Amino acid sequence: MPARAKRKAQAASTPAVVTPRRGKPPQRATASSRIYTELRSELVSMRRRPGEVISEAEIAMTYGVSRTPVREAILKLSDEGLLDVFPQSGIFVSRIPLAALPEAIIIRKALEETTARLAAERATASQILQLRSIVERQREADEAGDRTAFHQADELFHATVADVARHPGIWTLIQHVKVHVDRYRQLTLPVVGRMTQVIAEHEPILAAIEAHDPQRAGIAMEKHLDRLLRDISETQHTNPEFFASTE
Repeated sequence: MPARAKRKAQAASTPAVVTPRRGKPPQRATASSRIYTELRSELVSMRRRPGEVISEAEIAMTYGVSRTPVREAILKLSDEGLLDVFPQSGIFVSRIPLAALPEAIIIRKALEETTARLAAERATASQILQLRSIVERQREADEAGDRTAFHQADELFHATVADVARHPGIWTLIQHVKVHVDRYRQLTLPVVGRMTQVIAEHEPILAAIEAHDPQRAGIAMEKHLDRLLRDISETQHTNPEFFASTE
């Protein structure tokens, strides 16, 4: 047998050496990520209310996993301020930090005023139709009294404005900033007429974008988000148990 063919035959018969990957085992990482994503959604949507006890054992049983990936997800959510972990007492859904809301809303308002202005400069006819269809979806959700669908469409409207502005990364940044604002907003949606009012505030934003009027679009977006600032005190008064003490 020629030497070259002999070397090929030896290589084929030699088992390949697999180098172990460092880091978390893939299955555990996947379980932790899934638990984190789904539990975060429950916390932000207020399906799990502030002050509610979180049981590691219960979550582990629900997902059919050990406590390790559950603990990893909980620690991550604790870092985001969504859970309070007390070693001697337990794990609790955090209350909404009242003092942090104005700053988060101001940051969001500044960023979204920019995306609204840029969207008005750059919107195509098809993008305007897309925004209009989202507003119609909100109208249908309002008529059906479906707060979950309404909130999802609301998020989509603002995300789409950022896309039209060609800066989708701004919306990604806003999502990190507004986590507690979203929890607070969930408490405003049940107020009679609130969803209808949001639609009425989206309409001038859309009209300004359609008219390619950046200044008017920025002002309309600013007015829309200003309401979040104005409603903080009333919402806290109505739901005091869901907010962290400012003392």
